[in-house]
Amino acid sequence: MISKAKVKFIKSLRLKKNREQARLFIAEGHKVVGELLASGCAHTIVATQEWLSAHPAPPTNELVAVDEEELRKVSLLQHPQQVLALFPFFDAADVSVDTTSLSLMLDGVQDPGNLGTIIRIADWFGIGNIYCSTETADVYNPKVVQATMGSIARVRLHYGDLEAMLDRLPTDFPVYGTMLDGNDIYREPLSSHGLIIMGNEGNGISDEIGKRVGHRLRIPSYAEGRATAESLNVAVATAITCAEFRRRNS
Repeated sequence: MISKAKVKFIKSLRLKKNREQARLFIAEGHKVVGELLASGCAHTIVATQEWLSAHPAPPTNELVAVDEEELRKVSLLQHPQQVLALFPFFDAADVSVDTTSLSLMLDGVQDPGNLGTIIRIADWFGIGNIYCSTETADVYNPKVVQATMGSIARVRLHYGDLEAMLDRLPTDFPVYGTMLDGNDIYREPLSSHGLIIMGNEGNGISDEIGKRVGHRLRIPSYAEGRATAESLNVAVATAITCAEFRRRNS
């Protein structure tokens, strides 16, 4: 059985200010919770007996057994999936860009679904770090966490001043940006390491960040001779861009 105080506390974590105060975020469902448990201990697990029977002794500081009705009281999902867990924030790391591998930088990606999908894409293509502007959606937003499908356990997000991060990079470090006036990505040389910048859903890469892009890339449209979409969804564009970098350097 779960107490009213515990229900109130968990539901309060829907708000960013409460998550930051408690340093905890919500994860739900077999896949997301399972991936996070594989990488560390939970603060609290709230689960049905069916889930507990299939997962004996999960690593957690607190375990609360509930029935499906009680789980619905704390779940943020329309259809709860047997388990909800609270996890501590990942340790904050130095926001200096890793210059030894391929990384992503997000300049104001605001939609939680897009951010979660980009984290999942990064995980698929072996990209371990994403550098985000402070205007980018909160990685611990429940919608972001859910959209990652567990990839949040393996990809680290770093928030900070993107201009400062870029200005600290070596002058010869490759910085790529996806822009409508860029050069065809399929004809440009692409390195195995570097930084790929993706912009805001509506406005793209900001002017100040754009000044720091050394290689402007464009994903070409193949709808010649007819009207077509103005642009691609940022998560779709990220997937195409990452796939081409990995294909070229595999």
